[in-house]
Parts: sequence; structure tokens; C-alpha cells
Amino acid sequence: MAKIAFILLCHKDPEAIVLQARRLTAAGDCISIHFDARSGAAAYAQIRQALDDNPNVTFAAKRIKCGWGEWSLVQATLNAVEAAFKAFPDASHFYMLSGDCNAIKSAAYAHDFLDRQDKDYIESFDFFTSGWIKTGMRKERLVYRHYINERKNKALFYWMMDVQRRFGLERAIPDDLEIMIGSQWWCLRRETIEKVMAFCRKRPDVTRFFRTTWIPDETFFQTLVRHLVPEREIETRTLTFLMFTDYGMPVTFYNDHYDLLLSQDFLFARKISPESTELKERLGELWASERQDFVVSGEGKKLHEFLTGRGRIGRRFAPRFWESESTLGQERELLMVVCKKWHVAKRLLATAMRVTRTRGLEYMFDEGNCHVPHLGGLERTLEKRNRHRKAVMRLLFDYYGEDRLMICLDPNNVDLMRDFMSDRSNNRILEIQCRFDDAYLIGHAHRVGLAHEDTPPEVIEQLLPTLRYEFDYETVRIREAGFDKHFRIAESRSVDENAAVLAEYFNIDMDTAREIAETPYLFDD
Repeated sequence: MAKIAFILLCHKDPEAIVLQARRLTAAGDCISIHFDARSGAAAYAQIRQALDDNPNVTFAAKRIKCGWGEWSLVQATLNAVEAAFKAFPDASHFYMLSGDCNAIKSAAYAHDFLDRQDKDYIESFDFFTSGWIKTGMRKERLVYRHYINERKNKALFYWMMDVQRRFGLERAIPDDLEIMIGSQWWCLRRETIEKVMAFCRKRPDVTRFFRTTWIPDETFFQTLVRHLVPEREIETRTLTFLMFTDYGMPVTFYNDHYDLLLSQDFLFARKISPESTELKERLGELWASERQDFVVSGEGKKLHEFLTGRGRIGRRFAPRFWESESTLGQERELLMVVCKKWHVAKRLLATAMRVTRTRGLEYMFDEGNCHVPHLGGLERTLEKRNRHRKAVMRLLFDYYGEDRLMICLDPNNVDLMRDFMSDRSNNRILEIQCRFDDAYLIGHAHRVGLAHEDTPPEVIEQLLPTLRYEFDYETVRIREAGFDKHFRIAESRSVDENAAVLAEYFNIDMDTAREIAETPYLFDD
């Protein structure tokens, strides 16, 4: 019967570590703990004191200061593996865990599962052709030497990589190794662990190579196992259920995910929220049970698009609505006021809000300090507002409880206009065309940092035609977009001409439209 030696890498919450170790070893398995050397000595002493009398618990002989993306994580794993290999000679499998992992099956089920097939479970996909890396560096992880942690000193990290690139300092990958990549959460048989340890002693050149690669915990074991073990004895998968959001962050599981987790074809899950004590308690009781009647449906990966994108608000298992709603609502109306001179649009917006009693927001997608009500965090930055533009607007409609809203937009935001105008809701654009004299263009250049008080006049003279062309081109782009409900008023037109357009745009009578068109100082700079 399988006996698992858990390899636990952790760095916080000593009480939770002690509880996790006791639960896992209560079923007859064992555990080797590496507690990050960056964490306090008092916390480590607390763990040792609580677990030293447990014969099924051992500790890495040397604690390593770990850093994400560094070799230190691999070295810490090797230290814990060596300790487990020596302390537990009857351990048949070695299973990588973190402090955020919890069992989602019973120990009896896990042992039977491992007994059914004599295989290693580790993701090991071809580094260069598999597409496992979605974004960021690829070949650069391997061929350049990385001595600096990118998360601690980003500028120096990329500077050193650029220096190596410019001077042609690419290094060769070991000839006899096919570099593989995959999740660091593996489960390996004892004989495989023995082969890996022997290989490390025999081939220090390979260890040196991986020491200066970037994120080696995703490549080191994955490469060595594929090199040392026949393909027929490897299941290219992890036994730990984990998902990532579209931002590359691990999906966190909460109390109401219990049934979802149990139905997945995995033995453990990562990562469980530290606050979800009820879920941890239920999973702990499950591990200690003899339960075998699990109905595995495996729909977790398919539900990924419905899970929270960046953390979780509340205690509900449901998608953030922007993942399931693609429209603002057919009954809703978004009125966009587009103008390069922001003060002009703001004046018109203020009058329109007063006379039409329609709520409006200023340049919320262009101006970072524009006031936007609290929308659960999406409103905090311009980047978030623009990335989740439809979500933000839908939340605003819900927040105000209204089906008609106005916003101001800069003409360069054509993509956002195109997105809203393609929606099934009833949306319209009002473009305000203004005159741009040299004084305004110079002021604009100062505001956006293209010119300063000491910029030579001849440079300003060269800049003005380009700025004027840029403003004209933005208008052309809007016109070329071919929006159906695109209305225009202009500084060069009379009040009556503009009022006629405003009446149609706002669907109001001429007297009300004329009041908006006669907004005091509307086009003044």
C-alpha cells in the first residue's frame, strides 16, 4: 500500500502548518517540512516544538531563504526531499505541497489511487513548443544567467539580461537534456526521487545550469524526470487541482467550494483561503475518513471563466458578472459626449444634467482623478476602468438605478466608442467640434509634457502643425468608424443649428435643447 512523504514548503502561519502536518500524518503518511529562512526564528521554533515528538514528521536539515523565481525554491525542495528520503525509508511516494494546499479526497482514496498505477505524476511539456508559457520571457529564462530577482530589482534584472543580449553572451543548454516545463506540484515515486538525487550528485554541471535560470521550479524536476524515467511511466499531469485567472494569479477557493473541489479528479487543491476555516475543517475530516464514493465530474477547469478574476468579494460562488454579461442591457442608454477640449464637454455636461435630469460622469475613462463611486475596486485606476469598460458602466447603471447615463470621452478613445457602440444597448455619440488656435495648442503641449516654458520658439513652431494634424486625425477616425447614432455640434455653428442636433441627440424639445446650446461660455478657453 502506498505511503506518502509530503514535501511541504511553507513560510507563514505556524499554527496552520502544525494542524496540516498532524492531519496528514494521522492517516499513516509522513511529512518533511521546509520553513523559509526569511521567516522568523520564533515561528520556526513554535513548529518544531509542536511536531518534534511526531515520528512521522521531519525537517529539512538546512533552511533556505526563498525567493519567487529563484533557484532557492528548488534547493529548499531538494533539502526537504533528502530529509524525507532518509527519515522515511518505507515512503513509496513523495508529494509536493504548499501551506495553501488541502486534501480534497480521503487518504484511503489517495492511497488506492497511487497503488492502481505505478507512475510518476508531473507536468513535463516541451519548453519551446508546448505553449505552456503564455506571456513573458521564454528562451531568455534559460540562455541568459539570472543572478538578480526580477521582483526585487526589476531594472537591474532586465539591464543584466540586456547586457548579455548585446554582447552575445547566450549560453548553451546541456546537449543531452530536453528542457521541459510544468507545474511545480508533483508526486514522484521513491525510485524516481532516488534517480534524481543520484543525477544531481553525478552531474553538477546541470545543477549549475539551472541555478542561474529563471523560475527553475517549473523546469528542474520536470526536465530531470523526463530524462531519467521512461515515458510510459510518467503521467503528464499534476494531482493538485489549481487554476489561474486571466491575470496569472492563482484562483482562491472558499467555504462554498467544497462540493466543487470534491468532484475534481485530483487528490489535493491549491489554494485554499486562509480565512476559510470551515472549508479546511471539512477537508481535514474528509482526509481522515475512509470515504471512497467520490463522483468525479472534472468540470472545474471548464468553470474557470466563471470564477473570480482577482481575488474574491463576498462569500458566494458565482462569476464576476463581466465574465457572464456581454451587454450593458438592451433597455439602457449611454450618451457619450466627445470633445478634445475637456472644459467644453464638462460645461455642456453640467447643463445637460440639470435640464434633462440625466446623471453624468466626466472623463472617467481618460482622467485618473475623475470621481467614480465605489464599484468593488474596478474604479480605482484608469487601467482597470478601461480594461473592464462594460463592467464599469453596467455597475454604474446598477449603482444609480437608472437606465440613462452620460459620460465624457476624449476623441482619441475611438476603441472604447467602438466597443460601446457595438453593444446591444441604445448608445449615442455627441461630438463637439472646437476651433484650435495656436495659443490652445501650445497650452495643450505644455499640459501633456510635449513642451515646457523654456522650449525654444522654433521647436514650438515645428510642433504646432503636428498637433493640429493629430486633432484633425482623431475626428477623421471617429467619422471613419461609421457609427450610426453619431451627432455633431460645432463652435462654428449657430445656437439654433446646435440646438436642433441636441434635441435629436437627447430626444428633448427645442426649448430645452436651446438651453443646453446656450450654456454660458460654452466654447471659451
